[in-house]
Amino acid sequence: MKKVITYGTFDLLHWGHIRLLEHARQLGDHLTVVLSTDEFNQSKGKQAFHNYEQRKYLLEAIKHVDLVIPETNWDQKITDIQTNQIDIFVMGNDWEGQFDFLSDYCEVCYLMRTKNISTTYIKQQLAGSVQA
Repeated sequence: MKKVITYGTFDLLHWGHIRLLEHARQLGDHLTVVLSTDEFNQSKGKQAFHNYEQRKYLLEAIKHVDLVIPETNWDQKITDIQTNQIDIFVMGNDWEGQFDFLSDYCEVCYLMRTKNISTTYIKQQLAGSVQA
């Protein structure tokens, strides 16, 4: 069984998130999503609209996702990969090159982001600072 892992906050879940999860799952037989906790987001200067439990609930309802676990710090990736026997680490290509060091532990893959959609863009639209 080929196992895939990805990380994120997945706030204001949108079709770009679903496409990323779908493409990540197509790379293997099992997809683990490591979801940033509210406390970890706060340490990064971010605040999600939905709390951790709500975001976890949404992710667990998606057919492409097999397991959701918490992300509590930047340094847990190697441990997550080893503990969960991960074969492929996946992130959006906006992170290109930043996780290449993980190639010592598994394959690293950067997937193309979906154009014209992001949580930041949705928040800007809702605030009226950009036109739809």
